[in-house]
Amino acid sequence: MSYRFSMDCPLPKLDFDVITLGHGSGGILTHRLLDKLIFEALRNPILEQEHDGAFFQLPGELAFTTDSFVVHPVFFPGGNIGELAVNGTVNDLAMCGAIPRYLSLGLILEEGLPVAELWEILQAIKHACAEAHVQVVTGDTKVVDKGKGDKIFINTTGVGTVHPKARIHSSHIRSGDQILVSGPIAAHGMAILSVREGLSFESPILSDTQSVNHLVVRLLDAFGDKIRFLRDPTRGGVATVLNEISQKSGAGIRLQERDLPVGEAVEGACELLGLDPLYVANEGIFIAVVAPDIADTALAMMQGDPKGQGAARIGEVVDTHPGQVVIKSLIGGSRVVHMLPGEQLPRIC
Repeated sequence: MSYRFSMDCPLPKLDFDVITLGHGSGGILTHRLLDKLIFEALRNPILEQEHDGAFFQLPGELAFTTDSFVVHPVFFPGGNIGELAVNGTVNDLAMCGAIPRYLSLGLILEEGLPVAELWEILQAIKHACAEAHVQVVTGDTKVVDKGKGDKIFINTTGVGTVHPKARIHSSHIRSGDQILVSGPIAAHGMAILSVREGLSFESPILSDTQSVNHLVVRLLDAFGDKIRFLRDPTRGGVATVLNEISQKSGAGIRLQERDLPVGEAVEGACELLGLDPLYVANEGIFIAVVAPDIADTALAMMQGDPKGQGAARIGEVVDTHPGQVVIKSLIGGSRVVHMLPGEQLPRIC
């Protein structure tokens, strides 16, 4: 069922094959679920203490974030809700200029969820944590009646240490700063939609879900506070993030449509469905506003990294049209790019 990786280890032998309400009772079934599945998949020294919380020490300034994941379907081309939850929280910390360290994991399971599917999701969480160099150190598990959930919902909370060179804030943005994006846009949203609507395309569209924290650390190591601002364009897409940047900084933003990195299959799917890639959700790329004197070098660094091979320069910060995002079209005209007014694709993450 997984699209991204082979499971590291097979499903343990159990005396149950679906989740029941008893697994949320706090009794024997709960302990079997925790011991035989969750702790078995995510084992590490801190989690093995099995306290109500986690004990650890971190030096310096801390960053803290939380997120909930209710994506439908929970398995999609390119990943599943497990790795999506880890990557999403890791990336939120990275956008603060932080180095992610530890996660909490809250699982809300629906009665009737096949244990084999839960195991695959846990393996995806394990894989994503290993890739991002983070650990799940505490969590919670609840079970709801059949029909009261959608297989599984996940909440993750992350904590990390702020990079000593990070000065990430919209107030640092200046006219002339360059806007970079770390990879092709709109892949995640279109991957979800293709499964949800039963669409098939000549070239499969895979979600871009991945952690980008290691690439962000490389940029901060090299350029420090010349990395003015970072943000991952999830719900609402690139257009919404750029509008947020423009409104918070008071500056204008000028985009070039010809420079937007959009995969051929994604572009074709968007045209077919009448969707603008600028508004479609992403889960494995980020927008960086950088000082003009380091833009070329930063872009080359991103393109040389496995997590940023499709990076591109898409625009710049300008003094004109403050508080607005304007895009120059392929035919030479210009139009204002507004913030997404409503929910284009629900339950995308």
